[in-house]
Amino acid sequence: MPADHPAEPDFERPAPDAYRLIVDSVVDYAIFMLDPTGRIVTWNAGAERIKGYSPDDILGKHFSVFYPPDDLEARKPWYELEVAAEVGRFEDEGWRLRKDGTRFWANVIITALFDESGQLRGFAKVTRDMTERMRAEEALRSSEERFRLLVHGVLDYAIFMLDPAGRVISWNAGAERIKGYSADDIVGEHFSVFYPPEDLVTRKPWRELRVAVDAGRFEDEGWRLRKDGTRFWANVVITALFDESGQLRGFAKVTRDMTERRRVEQTLTEQRRLVGHLVEAQELERRRIAWDVHDDSIQSMVAVGMRLQLLANRLPEQEAAVVRQLDEAVRASLGRLRNLVFRLRPPELDRHSLAEALDRYFTDVAGSWGMTYRLRHELDHEPPAESAITIFRICQEALTNIRKHARASEVDVSLTSTDGGTLVEIADDGVGVGDDVEPPSEDPVSDHFGMIEMRERAETAGGWWSVGRSPRGGAVVRFWIPTAPGVSRD
Repeated sequence: MPADHPAEPDFERPAPDAYRLIVDSVVDYAIFMLDPTGRIVTWNAGAERIKGYSPDDILGKHFSVFYPPDDLEARKPWYELEVAAEVGRFEDEGWRLRKDGTRFWANVIITALFDESGQLRGFAKVTRDMTERMRAEEALRSSEERFRLLVHGVLDYAIFMLDPAGRVISWNAGAERIKGYSADDIVGEHFSVFYPPEDLVTRKPWRELRVAVDAGRFEDEGWRLRKDGTRFWANVVITALFDESGQLRGFAKVTRDMTERRRVEQTLTEQRRLVGHLVEAQELERRRIAWDVHDDSIQSMVAVGMRLQLLANRLPEQEAAVVRQLDEAVRASLGRLRNLVFRLRPPELDRHSLAEALDRYFTDVAGSWGMTYRLRHELDHEPPAESAITIFRICQEALTNIRKHARASEVDVSLTSTDGGTLVEIADDGVGVGDDVEPPSEDPVSDHFGMIEMRERAETAGGWWSVGRSPRGGAVVRFWIPTAPGVSRD
């Protein structure tokens, strides 16, 4: 060898005993040898751990002792040796037996061993216990099957998958019921067939997929088409599906037919609009009547009263007494008319404040019904006129319900400015909501309408209303009315 080339290093081959040491030390694999007839001639630590036999137990015995009865009946051990001898190796997975008779799931590789002359000298057999992996795979398959059955059996939702281009690749029973397509009709078709022409013009289906990819999901409500061309109002959620490497694998699409709910919502909206118009018309009529009574009837009766007083001063005592009685009747009628005007349209709402109007009303009404009341208010500002009259009317109706049903002796009323609106609580110490001791109403239809009217007034104004049990044991009505522009119940 030329001097300018370095000498190659000498590698010492491991001694045969080194290989034996490696094999004997392996504990995760059963590695042993069979003679040409299948009798065991070596046994390592892994074989003892996995199969439970010591070398003294198993050496010299035929390896068929590891096979369950059904495999022995089919002569599987001998078949495996025949295949290994013919093609060089045999691999299999199946049940095997331990010394104690318990089964384990084994991965088995049998390799035929030939000498230099081609004579079969035996077999090397490597066995690995795969029971835990097999159970995990079975559990996964079972879980996937249960999930598949669950998805396929759902009828109220269309649940299906799209490939990355948007073509349908799975279809459940709910999708068939809602959209009218069978799986044979639709699998392989692009999901844009569900969209009406106006959405196709704007390329809405493709835009939805782009948003789902960018944001992870997309949600929408809108019109979709059935197979027969009819439309339904759908809630749609599209979720992008990525694999572990971040590659887009497709989309999961869940669709629900919301047509009936939309109809109900539209009906409720229309009813609420009508109730709003009714309430507005009612308030206008009340105001008109109040003004007419105040400007005409009350003013005329005040004038009559003044003339009666002048006349009484000029008449003899006997005739004057009669005139004074007439004057008292006129005064009483004036009081009733003023009270009517107050109930129709409290003048304090126009002249002073909501709190003063409520205080006047509770003073007049609660006192006459034998109840005491407390009114607390922490208002940052006076509510607008429309909000104030809504609050006043709900309080009126709430107090009427308390008188009819609660058997209350005390009423607590609070007004607080919060969240761009006014929060009102009206609590009593009566029998509470839903108690059986509540006496039957003489007019249940009117009572029910009273509850509806309170809620509708609040919701029409953009607020909310609720009724429940108060800490004192009675009922509490709570409602919130927005008083700032642009504020909603949400």
